[in-house]
Amino acid sequence: MTLKIHIDDSAPPYEQVRAQISEQARTGVLPVGYRLPTVRGLAGSLGLAANTVAKAYRALETDGVIETRGRNGTFVAAAGSAAEREAASAAQAYAERVRRLGLAEGEALDAVRDALRAVYED
Repeated sequence: MTLKIHIDDSAPPYEQVRAQISEQARTGVLPVGYRLPTVRGLAGSLGLAANTVAKAYRALETDGVIETRGRNGTFVAAAGSAAEREAASAAQAYAERVRRLGLAEGEALDAVRDALRAVYED
């Protein structure tokens, strides 16, 4: 696993850690079941505070990218299952909301495309 923190990046270090691990898990660079370094171990190798890495790990676990198995460690979770369920739930809530607001399907899709572009083009 290779992570690089860029001090001049506008994204905070925990977000850089989260994004890089998420991307590596999504693309298979980190396979399902891969054991991640401990919070302290990764923090030490990146020159970050342990709380920074812990925050990234918590976000990744919430997203379903990783899972903690108690004293056994933290591992890359099965591809997408929890993340896909959460995305589907968020999409359903969005669809219901824009319908209540009276937006046409095309307007709702345009809003999603704009939001995704803003997030992914950082």
